[in-house]
Amino acid sequence: MTKALSINSIDAAVDHVLDTIPGDIVLGIPLGVGKPNPFVNALYQRIKANPARKLRIVTALSLERPVGHSDLESHFLAPLVERVFGNYPDLDYVKDSRAKALPANIEVREFFMKTGDYLGNAAAQLGYISTNYTFVARDMALQGMNVIAQAVAAREVEGKLMLSLSSNPDVTFEVVEKMRAVGQKLMAIGVINREMPYMPNGAEVPPDFFDVVVTDPAATHAVFAPPNAKVTPADYAIGLHASSLVVDGGTLQIGIGSLGDAIGQALIVRDRHGPEYQRVLESLCPDGIADRSLGRFNEGLYGCSEMFVNAFLRLIDAGIIRREVYADEALQTLCNTGVVRDGAVTPEVLTALLEARRIRAPLRVKDVVFLKRFGIFKSGVEMKGDQLSVEGAHCSNDLRDAASFDVVCRSMLGSHLQGGVYMTGGFFLGPRDFYEHLRSMAPHDLSRIDMTRIDFINQLYGDDSLKRAQRVKARFINTTMKVTLLGAAASDALESGQVVSGVGGQYNFVAMAHALPDARLLMMLRATHDNKDGLKSSIVWNYGHVTIPRHLRDIVITEYGVADLRGQSDGEVVKRLIAIADSRFQDDLVREAQAHGKLEADYELPERYRNNLPQALEATLHPWAEAGLLPDFPFGTDLTEDELRMVRAMKKVKHASEHPAELLTMAVKSLWEGKEAPPTYLERLGLADAHSFKDLLIRRLFAGNL
Repeated sequence: MTKALSINSIDAAVDHVLDTIPGDIVLGIPLGVGKPNPFVNALYQRIKANPARKLRIVTALSLERPVGHSDLESHFLAPLVERVFGNYPDLDYVKDSRAKALPANIEVREFFMKTGDYLGNAAAQLGYISTNYTFVARDMALQGMNVIAQAVAAREVEGKLMLSLSSNPDVTFEVVEKMRAVGQKLMAIGVINREMPYMPNGAEVPPDFFDVVVTDPAATHAVFAPPNAKVTPADYAIGLHASSLVVDGGTLQIGIGSLGDAIGQALIVRDRHGPEYQRVLESLCPDGIADRSLGRFNEGLYGCSEMFVNAFLRLIDAGIIRREVYADEALQTLCNTGVVRDGAVTPEVLTALLEARRIRAPLRVKDVVFLKRFGIFKSGVEMKGDQLSVEGAHCSNDLRDAASFDVVCRSMLGSHLQGGVYMTGGFFLGPRDFYEHLRSMAPHDLSRIDMTRIDFINQLYGDDSLKRAQRVKARFINTTMKVTLLGAAASDALESGQVVSGVGGQYNFVAMAHALPDARLLMMLRATHDNKDGLKSSIVWNYGHVTIPRHLRDIVITEYGVADLRGQSDGEVVKRLIAIADSRFQDDLVREAQAHGKLEADYELPERYRNNLPQALEATLHPWAEAGLLPDFPFGTDLTEDELRMVRAMKKVKHASEHPAELLTMAVKSLWEGKEAPPTYLERLGLADAHSFKDLLIRRLFAGNL
């Protein structure tokens, strides 16, 4: 590997790329916060201004600061965005793509899009690459990629510069390795952003991993930090159901957003408020809670998720994510079988490793390296010839000799296993305090978080035995948009083929849930969705596009309950899904299933499932919200109390604007009552000097909903 070229100017780095690669540029950049935005923008603008050159960008999840879709939203967002997102630079190609103004010599191909943002955008829809996350490195290479650029964290270690792929070692390692292995030309560029948290372990690389390292201070900027979303009663009900299926001593995967936060808070309530947790579950479960897990997390959980989100960090702080796993199958097996308890190193551990033939007697050099690496031997233990020594103690390296074994146990064993990891992630995304927490975390705690490759996290292939040993009692918790009555799930696109987001890693986790003997897939969805077309059931008879086929059905959760579909007949699957559907749609679903021969003609839904309604759910959870166990923002918010109040009113007005009858009723009521909002609110929203009928009406509607 040749020494990396250090360049202290973004413009000079762009010059280097354009001078070195004479033809088209195919640029690969990581998803999410791993993009080196200033470098990408400089390259984009340079090629945009030169129609003779072409640029193809291959990436996913291109993030931009929130923008208002109305004057009201724009006025409200301006100070909030400035405060929360700071100097985060938007990506120029995103702006042009949203405006449907990408130049003819530039195209963008994404394998995962920000949810719902590109519906109806022809260029984005045409450029979408449908692929599993584990195939992304392969598919990026197939696009002819010749440059890969990534934002990296930097640290001085004993006078030497070290870099960390930080949030995104997910695909970069695999891309670089595969392309270099076959002699495919690829320029790897690391762009230092000193706001990126420095993550150790699998994310750490020497500068020479890259061909070019860009050190320009202009590349340092705030990390994209979306504020926490409000957790609704429906979210909490889903999170509570899901949390009761998580097994102590197991493995956890969750995603971002209010549902992830709901699961995190529910797990904390389960661990710290057992009696209250049991009572709230009893109130939510018409079939009782005999099959649920209610106890504390005495062993703790291991987090293994492509996305390391804020809820995981809060579970680490709460001491729930704490089950450490080790990068050695034999040692991990000893932990699983109880030979190693609470990480303690004992003579029995040494004996068990000998019996498992993980180490030999006499010890070999590699055996001593292994024992020191994991803290079974003290770091100062040395072996010279056939002798072991540490701090004045000496003995033979033949542990079959009783006297030598006794010396080793008295003088050379460590006290606690080292090198354990309790959180494995592929990329992260979270609010501002999430990044600050990572930046300030004690090195010992940070070392137990391993940001690593997606091909390690999202599948069992490669290190299969080790992964199986680590991922015991796994619960892979995913979200979907719609579930059919036969158990298929649509998570990434509409019936029309228009892409909402992408497959991402969902299929991978579904496959793992079926491949691991004690794992389960928990597929979550809200029972209804409401938009300009009106209220619709999210459980439907059939759907024109599915992400997960029905033969991979497992557990489905809505706010109204849990449907365990694994191994069930089609008729039973239909019954169980109707039981957790919104009651306003249950009769139609029964008739549809009967019409297609998937439900008995005389079937009647049991009465205990007939009260699946939002009002009933909110009444059930209200006391627990009032008691502080289910707060709107369990992990805090960047919004002030005034902003939250304004947001609630604006959401009501926006919802009504999509439903004419509701809007008319609201307008009459607001005009009749004649309420006024506080002057500071009106100033913030640009309504203080409203004169037009439209602005005056919006002002009244807003005030009436405060």
